[in-house]
Amino acid sequence: MTSPERLHVQNGTLFDGTGAPGRPADVVVEDGRIAAILPPMQRVHDARVIDASGAWIAPGFLDVHTHYDAEVELLPGLPESVRHGVTTVVMGSCGLSMAVGDPVDLADMFCRVEGIPRATVKPMLERVKTWDGPAAYFDHLASLPLGPNVAALLGHSAIRAASMGLERSLTSGVRPNELELARMDALLSEALDAGYLGLSINTLTWDKMDGDGDLRSRPTPSVFATWSEYRRLARQLRARGRILQGVPNVSTKVNVLLFFLESLGVMRPGLKTMLITMMDAKAARLPFRAAGLLASLVNRLLGADLRFQSLPNVFDLWVDGMEAPIFEEIGAGTAALHERDDETRARLLRDPAFRRRFRREWGSWLLGRAYHRDLDDTEIQECPGDRALVGKSIGQVARERGVDPIDALLDLVAEHGRALRWYTVIGNDRPEWLRWIVSHPAVLIGFSDAGAHLRNMAHYNFPLRLLRMAKDDRVMPIERAVHRLTGELATWLGIDAGRIAEKARADLVVIDPAGLTSDVDRIVEVEMPGFDGLSRLVRRNDRAVRSVVVGGREVVREGAPLDVLGRERSGSLLRAG
Repeated sequence: MTSPERLHVQNGTLFDGTGAPGRPADVVVEDGRIAAILPPMQRVHDARVIDASGAWIAPGFLDVHTHYDAEVELLPGLPESVRHGVTTVVMGSCGLSMAVGDPVDLADMFCRVEGIPRATVKPMLERVKTWDGPAAYFDHLASLPLGPNVAALLGHSAIRAASMGLERSLTSGVRPNELELARMDALLSEALDAGYLGLSINTLTWDKMDGDGDLRSRPTPSVFATWSEYRRLARQLRARGRILQGVPNVSTKVNVLLFFLESLGVMRPGLKTMLITMMDAKAARLPFRAAGLLASLVNRLLGADLRFQSLPNVFDLWVDGMEAPIFEEIGAGTAALHERDDETRARLLRDPAFRRRFRREWGSWLLGRAYHRDLDDTEIQECPGDRALVGKSIGQVARERGVDPIDALLDLVAEHGRALRWYTVIGNDRPEWLRWIVSHPAVLIGFSDAGAHLRNMAHYNFPLRLLRMAKDDRVMPIERAVHRLTGELATWLGIDAGRIAEKARADLVVIDPAGLTSDVDRIVEVEMPGFDGLSRLVRRNDRAVRSVVVGGREVVREGAPLDVLGRERSGSLLRAG
């Protein structure tokens, strides 16, 4: 590996990640660290100049919610995040982790939930997984030629399956015995000693198992745990000031109150709790406001330390046929996705009894919902078998055919399968309430799901979208937006990142504000190296990012990654504490 260069980032406006106003300054980088912060126009000998004229110099952005756990093995440079100025990513979200367990079990827990092809991940894990336990996994990550810095949570589903056996961990009513609980405790202790940020758990029943056997389509292991199991593990987190990341049941939304109670600090230290997610969902307009108010109260008055991960942009979704987690909200949707073969699935979708069940569950409010299920609020993007459908909503197709919208949806998927591609907006569609969310003190900016839902979502560039809001809509000062994307996140997570100061790690981004235009919303599809020709949905806005430096090495220049295949290490493994 080549040594980091001596760099002189020149003539920019410096936002240091503390929330301080921007100021004209130059930054000198040497040996992977910030060597000096100088007044503009200083001469620096033997340094390569990065021109920041008319641009902002900021710390590299943090992404607090990714699922890069598989992609980092195939493409450790993680260029799709780095190209947007993200220099630190957090893995191990939603109870999922590669830290411990059987490779096939890990692939089955991970792939269907996160929309990643099992045909790629399973053989990859069988090939590369040589570690056995959280500490050894961190040693493995540290050996990879990482593009950005990587921090991680330990996934509860992984340690539960490793301690109980996969089938027991996925069986309703079966509780771990004392030896199994002690094993989970020991794995968590090992992880915290190694520097994991904390533990991630999942209570969302519509995250389902992949695989070939009888366990396919059951919820992931963490969902089967009782709150006494979660609380036992949370004792270590509370005692050591580490993080509990939780996925509430976003359909019913009721058990979010249990996370609030667990975070309380009355007669005990508050538990750092990070929840997914505060969003102005079309299906339910009030819960995010109630959650924001309650979070403010418990944090201020009851010693809690609770945060919501949130995106600073419209939450939109693309679907190939029915390949999206929103259909797992209902049992009929899970039954359809259980069938992987298009012909078998089509026969099920045409079955009258199945249609009655689907219609009943789709329309029920008793089951709760995160997706609005308004088929007029869709747009068909692609349909090679019938191009006349492109641009129409599924509701419009139903009216033209004189059928119920549910029948139109099931007919279209049965006829065209995954070739039918359509679009919908889940939430964050009201600008005034989106501004409220991104300004809320209990919000941590970031919920990209980078590395997952490869055909469904494209939130990799969320930092640039917040900066555009700050620049154009004046939702907050630029220095506050930078702080929300950098120093605020790093401080709460407890890692060495997110600031520009002498001797600090040299992770920084040069942003051209003239590039923060509508281009940050533009969607493209690009092929993913190492994923057997799979195309990923992304947003590309190369004009906005002039340069990205990680660990003292320039890794992006004029919006383009310099090491797409990840042959040169620039990032480091970041350990809590």
